[in-house]
Amino acid sequence: MNLDEVITGVVLAGGKARRMGGADKGLLELDGKPLWRHVADALAPQLATVVISANRHLDIYQASGLKVIPDSIADFPGPLAGMLSVFQQVAGDWFLFCPCDNPCIPHNLVDRLAAQRHGAPVVWVHDGERDHPTIALINRAVEPQLADYLQAGERRVMIFMRQVGGHAVDFSDCKEAFVNVNTPEELAKWQKRP
Repeated sequence: MNLDEVITGVVLAGGKARRMGGADKGLLELDGKPLWRHVADALAPQLATVVISANRHLDIYQASGLKVIPDSIADFPGPLAGMLSVFQQVAGDWFLFCPCDNPCIPHNLVDRLAAQRHGAPVVWVHDGERDHPTIALINRAVEPQLADYLQAGERRVMIFMRQVGGHAVDFSDCKEAFVNVNTPEELAKWQKRP
């Protein structure tokens, strides 16, 4: 992949956040700014454009000045639906997706994913212990397969990504960058960190 190609960053903020008591996780504050903003700020220097995939509080997200993409499929069907909606509504060939609850994305995320792509249409982060399939560099070429997959009622991200020929990229040297905030207790721990 030519790193001069335009890549659009996408903050995924469209989930139900069940473990957060249903609160809009992207709008929860850490160090005085919403979680989604931490992710957008980390992605912005690495990418040409950043947009937000969201399903509620659209007016709040839109007030940021960033383009907001609502899901084209109702009922919060998961991150793949957000990805499909972005493909349907945003121009470009390459997209870097990252969930709003990963506030410490590394400054070289895009470069490393792109360098290790080896022709695959999808690559995602592996932190040495687990996959992070929603932190992924994805080519629009998978859009038809993704639409069919979702139409069939499937929602499993890893299965889809492997089906289309994707693979993980090792980020075990910076595992702590991929710790996410899923519960009120985890958010409280993040608030107390030095």
